[in-house]
Amino acid sequence: MSEPKEKKEKTLKSINPMLFLVVILVAVAILSYILPAGSYERVYDAEMERELVDPDSYHAVDRNPTTVFGLLMSVTLGMQNAAYIIFFLLIIGGMFAILNGTGAINAGMANVVRAMKGKELLMIPICMIVFGCGSAFCANFEEFLAFVPLVLACCLTMGFDSLTAVGIIFCAAASGYGGAITNAFTTGVAQSIAGLPMFSGIGLRICLFIVLLSASICYVMWHARRVKKNPHLSSVYENDQITAKGIALNVDDVAPLTGRQKLVLVIFILGIAFTVWGVVVKGFYIDELAAVFLAIGIIGGVVGGLKPSEICDHFEKGCADMLFPCIMIGLANAVILLLTDANIMDPIIHFLSGLLNGLSSTLAACGMFVVQDLFNVLVPSGSGQAAITMPIMAPLADMLGLTRQTAVLAFQMGDAFTNVMAPTGGEILAALAMCGGVSFRKWMKYLLPLFVIWWIIAFVFLIIAVRINYGPF
Repeated sequence: MSEPKEKKEKTLKSINPMLFLVVILVAVAILSYILPAGSYERVYDAEMERELVDPDSYHAVDRNPTTVFGLLMSVTLGMQNAAYIIFFLLIIGGMFAILNGTGAINAGMANVVRAMKGKELLMIPICMIVFGCGSAFCANFEEFLAFVPLVLACCLTMGFDSLTAVGIIFCAAASGYGGAITNAFTTGVAQSIAGLPMFSGIGLRICLFIVLLSASICYVMWHARRVKKNPHLSSVYENDQITAKGIALNVDDVAPLTGRQKLVLVIFILGIAFTVWGVVVKGFYIDELAAVFLAIGIIGGVVGGLKPSEICDHFEKGCADMLFPCIMIGLANAVILLLTDANIMDPIIHFLSGLLNGLSSTLAACGMFVVQDLFNVLVPSGSGQAAITMPIMAPLADMLGLTRQTAVLAFQMGDAFTNVMAPTGGEILAALAMCGGVSFRKWMKYLLPLFVIWWIIAFVFLIIAVRINYGPF
């Protein structure tokens, strides 16, 4: 009786996670023949330099179902659409491979991990506060993929699991996007569309961020403590045993850092500091950050004593290691392109917004959040979702007796939480792939309790917003 079960488990484990997105692509193509097609008119706003939806312009249009050839083309078009993230990941992979080739990264992290022996759990709140603030103030998200290899190596060496590593980075990022204190891509764009003063209502958002991040830190630490006490409790134990062979650090016999390795680490730390300065002061984004990381890799390789051909070899290997995450991001973007091209994206938001009519103000506010969180699965881009939904939600808030600031609050939280649960975003699948191919199902199981906690916090703050008439209007 046990043989069929073992065979079934082995088969399930061998399923490539890429197949998950392929199934979604095919499902969207089928739905393009079933769902009614519709569209909102777009109006170009010269002041904001973006197209906005005219909320009163929804109308039915002819179906544009996805053909088999169109389905196949969506893959390459999705890759092209996500090219900026894909090439960013390739450069990150190349940069870390070069630095690893010098031996500086592993030696440096091994010394840090040994110094924190007995205090490993302290790493979690420190890192999560840094990542959370990066999202809340500077809208960082995709950029955090650069830190997955470092955090993963530290977590596996400290006795945690790969789910803890992803949680440290992306649960903190989701908390930051939920609070969105000065996030220009979510709160900034949404408030501009709603006609609100830029970053107004910041007090409640700061409180929200603190509560969300505190809940996330407690949850990640709780899981990490359980796994450290009994590694077999981790659902990714077997996967991590394999992954750890290639990246875990040897802290029992740590050699002292050489002069060259110390210089490489100084270059790396200064480079990271420069990226933080660039993001905060100069508004650096993917292209600028990619250039900085490329410079870190080249300079670090030269200082670390690598020959030019060795730098190229390590860079090539690093890019190869990032191939699978890049494909996952491209496929996720292909899903969004199919929804748009088939004219079934707008009908979905039209249907969801229609569900809010007739609700009380409190229920309407909570309903707005649910609608935004669901729609975020289809449009993971914060600014893109704001451009589609806020022109509809802002006047709808007026009709329902809600302040527009409350509608923005519902939007910013709705844009945040499914970022780390929806496969269409691509980044979370890329992070899981970078952790040795952790399955999306196991990540969902890990995240679900915290996701419920986030929703409860969101409802509480929306009720508060309704009660205090959160404004200025």
